[in-house]
Amino acid sequence: MNRDSLKEPTLRVEFAETASDVAEAQQLRYQVFARELGAAIGDKDHEYDCDRFDPHCVHILVRGAEGQVVACSRVLTSEAARACGGFYSEQEFDLAPILALPGRVMEVGRICVHADYRRGPAIALLLACLARFMEERSYDYLIGCGSIPLGPDRKQALRSVVTLIRRYGCPDALRVAPRNPLVFDEENHPEDDESAAPALVRAYMRLGAYVAGPPCFDPDFDVADVLILLFRARFDGRYLERLLGRSYKQQVA
Repeated sequence: MNRDSLKEPTLRVEFAETASDVAEAQQLRYQVFARELGAAIGDKDHEYDCDRFDPHCVHILVRGAEGQVVACSRVLTSEAARACGGFYSEQEFDLAPILALPGRVMEVGRICVHADYRRGPAIALLLACLARFMEERSYDYLIGCGSIPLGPDRKQALRSVVTLIRRYGCPDALRVAPRNPLVFDEENHPEDDESAAPALVRAYMRLGAYVAGPPCFDPDFDVADVLILLFRARFDGRYLERLLGRSYKQQVA
């Protein structure tokens, strides 16, 4: 996929090619996760978010009309994960059932979008690029931590966590165990309501993803993380077609 193969009138998606490209993504991540959402991460002096996984990842950028990075994500492949001691999500979950599956795994993480672009196609373009990466490089499974902010309305957040597990739970044989389980009483949330789940998490579900078991509490971000599991064979590109306003299959051809 070349740098400009996925476009909207004022947006384009590309892979980071230089250290400067990656630094732009890290700066946006700090702006969104640390400054806006209050996560305890990153370099406060230089205002960028960097961790030990970054050098091993493929970084995806969405640029605006003036060339600024307005959304980003990163991919850690199973091959690269072996070089850096495992997947990011292995810090939160025991991935043994998924790592035992036949085929290749890619992990998506650190997806964020600038506040001014959250109502536009930026997320759809990121997802289209991830799907194209998965198709072109023959990865069978996509995994990643889907985060539900706990925030001031914890009851509403927990209700959405329970709803996601009920509606989109994976087969029992694929359920993963959280290393820091979020303690909550599922019986106190009998009604379904996933409204507190971010748009990105709901988008994964519309694409055909599973929620692979109970949530992990991430104190740095103050979120309930669920493990997202998407089989390439289950991927439903019709959702992206609606978001992009044109054929998703043309995007990945």
